[in-house]
Amino acid sequence: MKLLTTTVARYVFAIPFGIFGLFHFINGSQMAGYIPSFIPGGVFWVYLTGVALLAACISIIIQKYTRWACLLLALMLIIFVLTLHLPGVFDEATRQMSMPQLLKDTALAGGALILADKYD
Repeated sequence: MKLLTTTVARYVFAIPFGIFGLFHFINGSQMAGYIPSFIPGGVFWVYLTGVALLAACISIIIQKYTRWACLLLALMLIIFVLTLHLPGVFDEATRQMSMPQLLKDTALAGGALILADKYD
């Protein structure tokens, strides 16, 4: 039963990242507006993070390079928290949207670190 639970949990954790990755390609030009102006490259970063999210999803599902995928996923999510969501929390106009995103990405980074620990 534990194996089934672990497998289901791994899929439940990984699949949304795959979907998020696909969204980066479907809505790339729209998402480029979320990139802070001090970071050059705009849509390039949207596509790069889309690839990273898809790669993490696949790695977690097939259990290849899972530790590295989860560590890098956690790092990317923390970068999102610091560069995208945290500045929005300090802006009254975007606070209500930024705070839940900040908390979500922080929690997902924690989950990725827990999963990375399983794959020493």
